[in-house]
Amino acid sequence: MSKDAKKVPALRFKGFSDAWEKRKLGQIAEILMGQSPDSKNYTTDPKDYILVQGNADIKNGWVYPRVWTTQVTKIAKKGSVLLSVRAPVGEVARSAFDVVLGRGVASIGHDDFLYHYLVRMKENGFWLKLSTGSTFDSINSKDIKEAALFVPEKPEQQKISRILNSLNHLIAATQQKIDNLERTKKALRRRIFDQSLRLKGYSDLWENHRLGELANIQGGGTPSTSKSEYWNGSIDWYAPAEIGTRRYVSGSKRRITELGLQKSSAVLLPANKTILFTSRAGIGNAAILTKTAATNQGFQSIVVKQNADIYFLFSKIPEIKHKAIRLAAGSTFLEISGKSLSKIQIKVPNHDEQSKIGKVFLQMDNLIDLTQSKLAGLKLLKQAMLENLFV
Repeated sequence: MSKDAKKVPALRFKGFSDAWEKRKLGQIAEILMGQSPDSKNYTTDPKDYILVQGNADIKNGWVYPRVWTTQVTKIAKKGSVLLSVRAPVGEVARSAFDVVLGRGVASIGHDDFLYHYLVRMKENGFWLKLSTGSTFDSINSKDIKEAALFVPEKPEQQKISRILNSLNHLIAATQQKIDNLERTKKALRRRIFDQSLRLKGYSDLWENHRLGELANIQGGGTPSTSKSEYWNGSIDWYAPAEIGTRRYVSGSKRRITELGLQKSSAVLLPANKTILFTSRAGIGNAAILTKTAATNQGFQSIVVKQNADIYFLFSKIPEIKHKAIRLAAGSTFLEISGKSLSKIQIKVPNHDEQSKIGKVFLQMDNLIDLTQSKLAGLKLLKQAMLENLFV
């Protein structure tokens, strides 16, 4: 084998120094292309054969049974490495079952090392460079068999596989913890808010209140975009697209000046007392404002009064959102007015109990965020290892 066909990875286990050898995927793995059964043989009966047709049947790197079939075309055994060959090309999964392969997938042997190598190839966009198709991207048997990769001797392959397998297990366990926390939070919210679960020392009935009795509802506005003196100032100015999964916001993409604020219907909203609440298509996306700011007219923000706890109300957002969507009106797009939002009724306890309930949900959300940060760190570590443990 020629010298230029050999390489070494950037990160290596002690005791290994030999160059990796360039091979074709078809030389080191048995490639089995899928063949779809007749659709008349598809079923929903788990007693039949699991059918894997493509990415829709893959979840978190594993086959996720969705469709079954009575017709066997091509079989991939339990533990097989599967590769999607139609858009999106390059998704990789393992199968915990014997499965029938549809034409959207191929089986690439059973090897752990190859599984991780294929994941790296996908992350690097390897298959996208090869995919063809006038209607959608795809790769064929030749593309797969001719794909070039560099491989070390078996002992090094096994060490790489073990460490990446361990990391995958840790990632999966962390994701499971997040899922469990989310389910616990959902169940806790339901039981606390229907009062079937009460905090110790509290027994008074909750009372119905209009949202407008608990908070001032404040709309926003946009300064003239043709006036440069209204823009690029020091005042944060939010658009609905900036409100997503974050609980807190403290810095907007665009800012306005004091003059821009004065010359528009935008108003300053107080920090730590305001829940930004989107009021147009995508109604009910919310975040707590931690720095004084203004918004455009796509919001009806909830400025909490002294008789309400901000995190208690923030924990009520799913309920408020549901009711707001039902009340929303509009021929072009749905919108909830400040007047309508203020009339939404919710059950609330006294302020002291609100505060304690708010702290319960705050602690749970903090724990979820902490676990999500851990998961993000593990995924970054995996990405770095995939980049440096392979050639």
